[in-house]
Amino acid sequence: MAKPEHFLLSVENGVATVRLDRPERKNPLTFESYAELRDWFRALRYDDAIKAVVFGSNGGNFCSGGDVFEIIKPLLDKDMKGLLEFTRMTGDLVKAMIACGKPVISAIDGICVGAGAIIAMASDIRIGTPEAKTAFLFTRVGLAGCDMGACAMLPRIIGQGRASELLYTGRTMGADEGERWGFFNRIVAADALDAEAQALAARIAEGPNFAHMMTKTMLAQEWNMGLEQAIEAEAQAQAICMQTKDFGRAFEAFAAKQKPVFGGD
Repeated sequence: MAKPEHFLLSVENGVATVRLDRPERKNPLTFESYAELRDWFRALRYDDAIKAVVFGSNGGNFCSGGDVFEIIKPLLDKDMKGLLEFTRMTGDLVKAMIACGKPVISAIDGICVGAGAIIAMASDIRIGTPEAKTAFLFTRVGLAGCDMGACAMLPRIIGQGRASELLYTGRTMGADEGERWGFFNRIVAADALDAEAQALAARIAEGPNFAHMMTKTMLAQEWNMGLEQAIEAEAQAQAICMQTKDFGRAFEAFAAKQKPVFGGD
């Protein structure tokens, strides 16, 4: 994929690290960065070289949401068609993250609010620091809390009542509270955040990557299934995975009392 213009990207040993690059403003999103992130995550589905993604912080903050002057102010001049084009584009970023086929880890330090909180929410795993401050602050700018899938996804992560409180009030969820509620998988010191996220991503990137893609697919698809449908869907998914070479490699390594080396095929 081409080098992005509106966010930072590095790839090493199958792990892509993404960072917003406006640390002096606590990394707000712009129309351009929204669209470029959407397109990058869409293309990621077809990039076999990348096995996992870390969405990192930059300059002590994760993301301060949509830029007040570059997004919110111009939205005041748009008609309904233009507004809907924008809100659909932002939602498409979430859909692209969910459909990218690769596990996404958010490494969250400092400010993580608005659309930044949504990006964290849409990730598979969230690691935070004690300084992480997360807020779904849409009501504080006169909007509904139902933004970019928040009313569907957040209750599944932290529960209906807790999600309702955050979405109605727009208040900040502290790091300890977020960990206690299950939003954060764990909290680590700020100076250990990058290393922790990279180590987890590297472990995931070791594979089996086709099976990881199937796991992510099932996690998304089973939201809309009853239990019987889910069990049948998982039976089919697992039967597909049993045809991969990685399944055979795992058996051979087990029989030889060795650690399997997966190839993703």
